[in-house]
Amino acid sequence: MSQHESSGGAPTLPFLPLRVQAVLPGSVVPIPIGRARSRALARALKPGDRFVLGVQYDAEIENPAIADVHPIAVLAELKDKSERGNRGVILATQALERVRLTALKVAVSGQTASDMTGSESSSSYWEARYEPVSETNAESAESKALADSLRRFVGELADESGVHATLERTKHPGQLADRVAGLIELSPDSRTEVLLSLDVEARLRLVTKLLREARTHAELRQKIDSEVRQGMTESQREAVLRQQLRAIQKELGDGDSDETERLRKRLDEADLPEDVRKTADRELERLSTMQAGHAEAHVIRTYLEWIADLPWNGRATPNLELDAMAKTLDADHHGLEEVKRRILEHMAVLKLSQKHQGTILALVGPPGVGKTSLAQSVARATGRPLVRVSLGGVRDESEVRGHRRTYVGAMPGRIVHALRKAEVKNPVMVLDEIDKLGRGWAGDPESALLEVLDPEQNHTFTDHYLGLPFDLSEVLFITTANDISTLSPPLRDRLEIIDVNGYTVDEKVDIGRDHLWPKKLEEHGLDQNAVHLHDDVIAAIVKDYTREAGVRQLSRELAKICRSLALVVARQSEQAPQSEQALAEPAERTETSVTRSDLHGILGKPKFWNELRERTQTPGVAAGLAYTPVGGDVLYVESTKMPGTGKIEITGQLGDVMNESARAALAFLRTHADEFGVDADFLRQHDLHIHVPAGGIPKDGPSAGVTIFTALASLLSGRRVRPDTAMTGEATLRGRVLPVGGIKTKVLAAHRAGFTRVVLPQHNERDLDEIPGRVLEQIEVVFASDMREVLDAALEPMAEPRLTGPRRCKRPCSDDQASDREPPLAA
Repeated sequence: MSQHESSGGAPTLPFLPLRVQAVLPGSVVPIPIGRARSRALARALKPGDRFVLGVQYDAEIENPAIADVHPIAVLAELKDKSERGNRGVILATQALERVRLTALKVAVSGQTASDMTGSESSSSYWEARYEPVSETNAESAESKALADSLRRFVGELADESGVHATLERTKHPGQLADRVAGLIELSPDSRTEVLLSLDVEARLRLVTKLLREARTHAELRQKIDSEVRQGMTESQREAVLRQQLRAIQKELGDGDSDETERLRKRLDEADLPEDVRKTADRELERLSTMQAGHAEAHVIRTYLEWIADLPWNGRATPNLELDAMAKTLDADHHGLEEVKRRILEHMAVLKLSQKHQGTILALVGPPGVGKTSLAQSVARATGRPLVRVSLGGVRDESEVRGHRRTYVGAMPGRIVHALRKAEVKNPVMVLDEIDKLGRGWAGDPESALLEVLDPEQNHTFTDHYLGLPFDLSEVLFITTANDISTLSPPLRDRLEIIDVNGYTVDEKVDIGRDHLWPKKLEEHGLDQNAVHLHDDVIAAIVKDYTREAGVRQLSRELAKICRSLALVVARQSEQAPQSEQALAEPAERTETSVTRSDLHGILGKPKFWNELRERTQTPGVAAGLAYTPVGGDVLYVESTKMPGTGKIEITGQLGDVMNESARAALAFLRTHADEFGVDADFLRQHDLHIHVPAGGIPKDGPSAGVTIFTALASLLSGRRVRPDTAMTGEATLRGRVLPVGGIKTKVLAAHRAGFTRVVLPQHNERDLDEIPGRVLEQIEVVFASDMREVLDAALEPMAEPRLTGPRRCKRPCSDDQASDREPPLAA
């Protein structure tokens, strides 16, 4: 903004009125801007522009006229300006020389200050017409003598600083007086009096007087401070100094450090909810008043960084193309149709409702069936980031909900850690091994999950460390477990349970061929087109070297084969000729096939064999089906007789329920001894021993009742149990067969073990829909509602005809077929 002439020839410049403190020539001072016209002037000025600084008589006047300001002002130049947001603008100004004001007007309207009425534009500011002033007695002998005396006096006060050297270079007496007055602390009236003094001799005498008064005040203040400090502790002294520092920073407009500003910027970019932002601003204000090395400052800084890092409103855009999701799930996993269908149903609802809605799924099944990898496929198919939270062995509630900030080293819980890692509020979060949670003295982590996994509560989940509600309702929770019976009923009630049961032999062969084998070849650096593994070889590995519900052991056996092949290939490459011609010509690819005869040399002798006929060659042995946390299994029940007094011995580390089932079965046999061709006196003269092998493993449950009854009936009647038949069901004292759970898992276990017939309770007929069709085609299912029907189906036939046999089905029977049967009893 350049200087311009008025109509009368006097120069005119923008004018900035000061309410209280005058600025002396030669000083460089920051000037805070407050009123509207002053802010308009500050916006119009650029570094290097000149303007006039004047002092008002009365600081309360908002729009001063020429009569409201002192006639002597200062011509100044703008060095820099700093925007402080809502706190206004600060102008770094250098005062140059004194001038005399002759007129004052508003730049927009052109009216003088005394004529201003109404409202002006927000861009209007004052302009002043001025003229130079002449100082008197500037070069007189007395002025020079007074200047030398003042210079020596200042030198005595500041002999170790650079002030004396600066004043030595100031030769003009008037400038010396102005500079000394600018260095000492003066009242507003005294500073204005120095500014208005045009007589240099009078100004020097005034400044010398003020300097002596300031020295006297400083000595007195120093004496008082010394007396006060004698009784002040180090912490009190630090508090006083810190308070003074805050006052200085406030005056300079520089109260925030660089780190505080960085945190403030991060919080601005985090798009925080209103209540969270209020808490963050309050903590940020506390941090700005603390020393950087203070212990509490570190705690607050860490807390604010956690708030800034969390995705309060960030979302991932989910993939809602159902066909694409279905292809991704099918490519990653073979089978598991129920799980895939449930995921697609959830995404279809999300697509139609257009709501940010999460869900809570629980994948329950034995190890190795692909629960965790299925969750990874879900994340990839839905286009959301995946975060995994391992809960196995967690015994502390704070691991889930965090520690309170009152503790040293407090941190948020695993849920908040996972959200910060995901960087969005709607990820796929896998809570792995939820059934392995422990319970210790520090609280129950399972109870802490009740809020996390409740759709009606988790939109206000509060971590103890943050103390702020976070919305978890958009998270797609997938929990995995082997056995949910260990979970508390309230937690089970919050889960949408999906059973991920074991695979059939055919499914394992398909998984091994299409998924595991190519993956293992790539991991071991083998050419996928040069090594072949036929289906019959994979089937032999499944039957002879693995016995599991999943495919984890199958993956290990395939890895052994790949390592053996890698050793052969590596040795062949070392023995091959290394001539230049051989290196230039590509080596011929030799194709290799692994046969069943190679398995013994690579994997060793078979680990499992078919023991069906061996187990049931003698009467008194029956094959039952059991459900375990690692999948279904075949449970053999052996019985024998010996001379005695009618006692019964039960071994095999059995629980109370299985012991009661054995006694109930024996009581039913004694009651119907004639019907089954058993001599009642024989039972009174012999002892019976029932044993379930694998005695080191605890066993319990009611589903072994039918198997125990069949084993005893076989022993006492002399009829062997059919080697191709396995069974399950609960037997009552009246001989009724009650339904049991885990039918799909048990039938799959029977199929894996080589059984072709399975005896099931009549009420479990509805559970056949869960069994794969390929299994039902290879296995005969026999339904029974009475123990007599079980014996007719399970025992080898007698010479003479027996009672009407039970119904046999390879698939669920129709209502017409079941109409001629006795109505089943309720379980």
